[in-house]
Formats: sequence, C-alpha cells, structure tokens
Amino acid sequence: MQVILLERVAKLGQMGDVVSVKDGYARNFLLPQKKALWASDANIKAFEDQKAQLEARNLETKTEAQALADKLNGEKFIVIRSASDSGSLYGSVTPRDAAEAATEAGFSVDKRQVALKAPIKELGLHTVVVTLHPEVEAEIELNVARSEEEAELQAQGINIAEQAAEDEAQAELEIAELFDEIGAAELDELERGEGEAPAEEASADDTESTETSEDDEA
Repeated sequence: MQVILLERVAKLGQMGDVVSVKDGYARNFLLPQKKALWASDANIKAFEDQKAQLEARNLETKTEAQALADKLNGEKFIVIRSASDSGSLYGSVTPRDAAEAATEAGFSVDKRQVALKAPIKELGLHTVVVTLHPEVEAEIELNVARSEEEAELQAQGINIAEQAAEDEAQAELEIAELFDEIGAAELDELERGEGEAPAEEASADDTESTETSEDDEA
C-alpha cells in the first residue's frame, strides 16, 4: 500500500514522501495517528496545496518540542519497584511508568512518546528515549530501585545487586571463619586434655608404688 507522509517517520521517510508500507501498519498506525494519507491522486494534490501550511505548522511544533527537549534531556527520575535480592523486578517498568515519573516532575510526557531500548526488568539505571517530535528526541534516565535510599546509592554508582551478593559472600566467609575458630578451640582443648591424662596416671602409679614400699617395710 502507498501512502504520503504528513511528517517525518523514522526509518520510513520525510514529510511529502510517497512510500510503500504494509496494509496493517498503515491502517493501525500511520493513518489513525494522522502521520500519512492514502496516496491517491486527490490526496497528493491536497497535500501539495497545503504543503506550505503543513511545513509551517511542523516547524512551529518542532521549535516547541526542541525547547522541551532542552529541559528534559539528561533528567533523572526515580521509579520505586519491588525486586528480589538478585535485583530482578517483580514485573517490569513500562513506558507508562516512565511518562508518569516525568509528568510528576513537571514535564508533559505521554506514554506513546516513550521508547524503551530494552525491557526494564532489573534494578539499576536505565536510559529511555522520549520522542517529542518526529525530528526531536530527548534521553532521560530511570533510576529503578526498591527504596529512595537504594536509589541514592545507585546514583553514586553502586550496583545494589552486586553489593548484596558481596555482602552475602562476606557473611558466609565470616560464618565459615567462626566455625573454623570454634573447631580449632575444641581441638586445642581436646589435645590439652589428652596431654594431662598421663600425668594423672603417673601420679596414681607413684602413689601405688609408695604404698607398696611402705607395706614391704612393715
């Protein structure tokens, strides 16, 4: 199916381009979002008649989007989520979550403008792209943590999952060392006990020998 683009569409073309796309992509996305028209002779002529107005409107919205991008780009937002000790989330962070975090901080962002580079299913810092205009994007950072305290640590460059693993390994090492010390102490005590036994037996033998000698003299 051929359509004429009413704005720039990534990996597809610029405003005014006539391109071939799959029917489903056109019906479910391009046409409902008013990003394109059927490339009929009538629509192409209508576009040419309105091209100047469309370009002027596009420039205006692009300028507005760029102003927002200058403020939004590089911003960091905290998203609190439950997660396992290994750092795996019970669920995932969605574009809606990113949009709500930005909106709560005073930025006007719609979930449809948010593009995740990959599903967010782990604690940590994640870069997210926000498309404010077909020609304007901004990048924000989501600090996904289980608490504000953890988020602060992550902001300092500390990997919570790795830190937890290190703490667990250290705890296991300390327990092993404690058992080793207890075992060594018990062994020392046992050795001391075995070393004293012959002395006691010798003392008993000396007593018996003395008593025997006294009996002989009598």
